Formats: sequence, C-alpha cells, structure tokens
Amino acid sequence: MSVLDSFKLDGKTALVTGAKRGLGRAMAEGLAEAGADIIGVSASLEADGSDVGRAVTGLGRRFTGYACDFSDRAAVTRFAAEVLANHPEIDILINNAGTIKRMPAAEHPDELWDEVIEVNLSAQFVLTREVGRRMVERGRGKVIFTASLLSFQGGITVPGYAASKGGIAQLTMAFANEWAGRGVNVNAIAPGYIATDNTQALRDDPVRSKAILDRIPAGRWGRPEDFAGATVFLASGASDYVHGTILTVDGGWMGR
Repeated sequence: MSVLDSFKLDGKTALVTGAKRGLGRAMAEGLAEAGADIIGVSASLEADGSDVGRAVTGLGRRFTGYACDFSDRAAVTRFAAEVLANHPEIDILINNAGTIKRMPAAEHPDELWDEVIEVNLSAQFVLTREVGRRMVERGRGKVIFTASLLSFQGGITVPGYAASKGGIAQLTMAFANEWAGRGVNVNAIAPGYIATDNTQALRDDPVRSKAILDRIPAGRWGRPEDFAGATVFLASGASDYVHGTILTVDGGWMGR
C-alpha cells in the first residue's frame, strides 16, 4: 500500500458526535472526502443532517443523522443501542460533542458543573464503551476524542470544562492502554483557540482576544477546516501505530 493509499477510508463508516456545526462538521466532511460514510449526531440534528448531511452526500457518501441530548445519561444509552442496532459495524468513532459554561469558580453552581461533566466526559465514556466493545470484538477500529488546550492548562472561569477535558486526556490513554493490543487505536485531538461558537465570547472581548492572538505563533484563530487532515490521519491506516496520543492542532500555542 502506498503512503497516500493508507489515508483512504473507502468502505468505512464513521460516527461523529457534535456533527451539526463547527469542528464536528469539518471532521465529518473531511472523513467523507476521504471515503467514509457518516453517521452524525447532535442535540438537534435533523435526520437528513441539514447542511452537514448535504455536504456529505454531495461528496458521494451516505449520511444518517440522529438527535441525542448528551446531558441525559439515559438518552445516551438509548442512542448507543439504537445506532448499533442500525449500524452494527462502526469503524470510526469521533467523540466531539461538548459544551462549555463560563462562570468564576467561587460562583460556579452545581448544575453547570454537572452538565459539563456529563456532556463532555461521562457521555463520551458511555458511548466509547458501547461502540468500542464491538471494535474490540472485531479486532479493529479507530476512536478519536476531542480534547483541548485545557487538557494541559487550567483556563479561566471554566472549571468544569477544564476538569472534563483533563479527564478526556486521561480517558484517551486509559482506553488506549487496554485496547492497543487488540487492534483498536484510541487517540485525541486537542484544538487550540478556534473560531467557533464556544469561543465567541473570547473573540468578542478585545482584551482577551488580543492576548490570545499575541501568544499564537501562527498569528490567527484556528478554523474548523484545520482539523480535517488530523482527523483523517488518526482515523486511517496511516496511524496504525499511534496509540494514546493527544495531537495538538493549536497554531503553535503549546510550543510558546
């Protein structure tokens, strides 16, 4: 197999959470362009996937959309059972769904903490356990988590988010330690500061926005499409010897 051929995903099926917009949509479209059919899920995704669905089918791939509230443990469990019943062989799992709640730690209420931990960490564990079990049985599969720069740093006024993303980094390595020898790759991508809904408040704050841009060696906010290549790499045969890695896509932030 040539190097370029090792990146192809023809005949593969990828489940992408948080697929409706932002990073998830860019990941889904990148995987489709590489040859994969896409199962998308978000809190309010239409069955046809709306814009992301049209983009995927426009590339000649199949798209199936689901809606799931990732803050509801029972809903996540039901979704896992339903999607596996309808699609018993999922080759790639992209754990991208997430949320962020900003409030100073001394004023951060339990309900915000609980919601963020449930969506960003617990739901990811449940879905990976259920989908990953089938991968382990088959002896092959790719799991990719969306981590964060706050998997390494503490952030400001986002204690639940920082805790959840620190947990995602550890969960990535924990799954990899158990599944690497059984043919399943588990890795994560840690985005830097990306122009998405989650960073709108930061981009609207001239002081914070300037401070962030001044530290990014690339000199710009990231774009969702910056993640397509990294996602395809970790989802493909090109990364078969990569396990438990957190790949930063951050414009050089962590090297500063």
